[in-house]
Amino acid sequence: MSSLRAFEAAAAHSSFQRAAAELSVTPTAISHQVRGLEAGLGQPLFSRLTRQLVLTPAGLRLFHALREGFDQFEAGIRALRASAGSATVTLSTNTAFAAKWVLPRLAAFRQACPGIELRLHASDTLVDLARGDADLAIRSGRGEWAGLATAELMAERYAPMCSPALGLRHARDLGKHRLIHCDWQPNAQAPAVWPRWFEEAGVPQPRTRTPGTSRTRTRGAASAGLSFSDETHALLAALAGQGVALLSLTLTGAERASGALVQPFGPALETGSYFLAAAKGREREPAIRTVWAWIAAQPGGA
Repeated sequence: MSSLRAFEAAAAHSSFQRAAAELSVTPTAISHQVRGLEAGLGQPLFSRLTRQLVLTPAGLRLFHALREGFDQFEAGIRALRASAGSATVTLSTNTAFAAKWVLPRLAAFRQACPGIELRLHASDTLVDLARGDADLAIRSGRGEWAGLATAELMAERYAPMCSPALGLRHARDLGKHRLIHCDWQPNAQAPAVWPRWFEEAGVPQPRTRTPGTSRTRTRGAASAGLSFSDETHALLAALAGQGVALLSLTLTGAERASGALVQPFGPALETGSYFLAAAKGREREPAIRTVWAWIAAQPGGA
């Protein structure tokens, strides 16, 4: 079963590394399990290309068979939980939205929905809702995900923000301050990154001085500064006065209201919207429908 699970995860992600992250093991362990399965079956399941896994015809047949089997397992488990009176809903969303939007509302949720246990899965990797990795998700983008029922919650925009201690007033002064960057997923359709902001603002990128010389350069200046893989860390760096970051207007409401962060100028970049999502048909299940309705009723929701 462990080899079959490793193969199914690798096939779903087309990657040993992403499968390993899902199963909390090493990529080497996934590779060994898949090779053992191939040896037992006497035929390859993947064509191993450069930085890519491609299912062979045999691998594709096995993948479809396993998907159907795991879906039946999940349906059976959900039925048993329902018959036992359990009402647990797993909500998946990215780490920044979980920390800044969901967690502050958990107490209100428990009061409004006392019969439901809400489990929060915070990850910047999209889970497979059709496979049952989570019951419900809040995702950012355009809402165009095959096999999912979706409802738009709120539009999202990102703008330059910093501590008021920096005294920043004009976009032309950005060259005097460190730029704070945050990684975006490779498939993001409209990422809020500094080169895009300078282009949309019509502002020249800051010129940086080459150490030990009097020469300055523009190319690459918008990539200089601090860089974080987690948006919440970029937010903390901005709060500490470490520089200027492109931050979410949705997730920084409390900091801007208190004056801990300021938005000294625009423009704000459109990055899509936040959407509720569930595997088609599952949004009608009673517990999921209750959580869906509660989230949609929050200020700024659907």
